[in-house]
Amino acid sequence: MTGDLRRQLILSAAKRCFARHGFSGTTTKSVAAAASISEGLLFKHFPTKSALYAEILAEACEADPALHRLLKLEPSTETLVVMIREMVRHFQHVAETPDQQEAQRLRLMIGSHLDDGEFARLCYEKIGDLIGAIFTASVERAVAAGDAAQLACEPLSLFWFSHHTVLMATLSRLPSVPCLAYGDPANLERQLCEFILRGIGLKETAIAAHLDRELSRDPEHVNAESA
Repeated sequence: MTGDLRRQLILSAAKRCFARHGFSGTTTKSVAAAASISEGLLFKHFPTKSALYAEILAEACEADPALHRLLKLEPSTETLVVMIREMVRHFQHVAETPDQQEAQRLRLMIGSHLDDGEFARLCYEKIGDLIGAIFTASVERAVAAGDAAQLACEPLSLFWFSHHTVLMATLSRLPSVPCLAYGDPANLERQLCEFILRGIGLKETAIAAHLDRELSRDPEHVNAESA
């Protein structure tokens, strides 16, 4: 059996185990048994349980049609706005449906920061590999077009600043009784998008033009604003 095929069989077995028992209830020994291989052979492909789970999440991201559409966009100011808006929407969904798998993954991510950080490091690496290039190129295009100010900061750092802003806002809303009540929850999506885009350096005229256009394409957002 080729290495690639063996790797896919391990991932398939791991998905079943994680779906049935969750992250904490799954062991590398149980995954190896489900894949009909030795634990030693498993470790040759995935040195830790965190590495195995991070690879599963990366595969799920890469198979996401919304991400494929995003990655096919030409780098531009508009693409930058779309990326921030999609990130905000994703985390908003996690906060509004706390019993879903995404919320559990988010808790695992935060727990990793308080532990050895391995799982979080792996996830950040995967996210950076997927998003980093188009985000960086879009920031540079926005600056070149005069839509954004030149900041003395690495473009990829701007992405992580944006990501962590939305991440923390989501964490405050995960409990059944939110830790923090934002002043205008009905317009939280717009507020977060505007805050992040200003932090990236986008000018008010560019934010108004592209964000309004992006939000107007979403019937749910239009209905919420009308209400």
